[in-house]
Amino acid sequence: MSQPAPMTLARALFSALAWAAQPLLRRKLHRRSLAEPGYAEAMPERFGHYQPPTLGQDGRGLWVWIHAVSLGEARAAGILVKALREQMPDMRLLLTQSTATGRAEGQKLLREGDVQVWLPWDTLGATSRFIEQFRPAVGVLMETEIWPNLIAGCANAGIPLALANARLNAKSEAGALKLKSLSRAAYGALAAVWAQTEGDARRLRNVGAHVSAVLGNLKFDVQPDALQMAHAAQWRAALPKPVLLFASSREGEEALFLDALKSLADKAGAVQWLIVPRHPQRFDEVAQLLSDKGFAVSRRSQWQELPPLPDGAIWLGDSLGEMALYYGLSSAALMGGSFAPLGGQNLIEALACGCPVLLGPHTFNFSQASEEAVKAGAALRVANMNSALSEAMALVSNPERLNAARQSGKQMMQGNRGAAGATARAVIELMKAPE
Repeated sequence: MSQPAPMTLARALFSALAWAAQPLLRRKLHRRSLAEPGYAEAMPERFGHYQPPTLGQDGRGLWVWIHAVSLGEARAAGILVKALREQMPDMRLLLTQSTATGRAEGQKLLREGDVQVWLPWDTLGATSRFIEQFRPAVGVLMETEIWPNLIAGCANAGIPLALANARLNAKSEAGALKLKSLSRAAYGALAAVWAQTEGDARRLRNVGAHVSAVLGNLKFDVQPDALQMAHAAQWRAALPKPVLLFASSREGEEALFLDALKSLADKAGAVQWLIVPRHPQRFDEVAQLLSDKGFAVSRRSQWQELPPLPDGAIWLGDSLGEMALYYGLSSAALMGGSFAPLGGQNLIEALACGCPVLLGPHTFNFSQASEEAVKAGAALRVANMNSALSEAMALVSNPERLNAARQSGKQMMQGNRGAAGATARAVIELMKAPE
């Protein structure tokens, strides 16, 4: 269990800055809400002002609190929530997020009696109001979320707070060490840290965390949406060309992709190209970029029962919550975030859907999973975007090689399962541990 967390000079300075930054946060949320209306929802919660729980205050012990900051963490949280409900059928979930896409994804996890709110901004007042309002029996922060006042507040209130599916890349480790007077106290006040890999565990210990165990990556326990996979199989059977996907593309990468596509000339027409941007607020921007580069665009939001037959247009996946459909529809995928120095995106969902991936040089956010996939033959590392397109087309034109890559991905998934059950058991043990 964690020890009470005293107010250090570093945290006092951080608290003062967080308090002073509240007007800037309000303006930022307002600007974001113009593109994503979800950011305007329940804004007082961002500052620790919550409506009374609809079921009344029954006292401590009601809530299993999980914080999943954004979309990827919300999906990982969904895997953990499923395992927790299997072991604690009467569990009541308190779910917090910080982004509109994470909040929308998190709504899928709620049952009657559960509550979803925004995580408060990390001021002393807001975090105190959050803790006093809900008094969770246990708290779980997903993957990377470290907030000094929130963690200290839970430690001082006797609420066990863990970091689950924890990861820390070398860049973030260096940043934490630069602020070690603040970060070491925050990591050290956590009641438990369950790391994804031994490398993550080593880096987490180096910044002050007490790593309890290495439990693996929850995302290997993902089960693709069966209905979406069925639709994908139906659509693939009706298409005369294989589909190649650029998944979770990030700003700047689409232009690289389109320039590389033009360099292929007539060869590019052998497949159907599909782009799914990582951030939904960029859907219109990417559609405009495609038009400006001289490409016709067919948007998923305008499709009917089936996608249009290939006619030279690039498909734009401008929908939320359909990655299983896109991966299931595609013969292979280029992984966004890896062709610019952004650290890459999660490739595990693609492998779970039987979709081999091509990785650019930048995968430091998912280094172990990426290297394991390359070693297993489920992923292919390339030097740049031009090589990615050429290698992807070569892969889909070789059915034997493509099938081998798919099978390697399935075997890799199977060999890494089990983190969800182990993490759920650890959460329950932490909740039951004496203070």
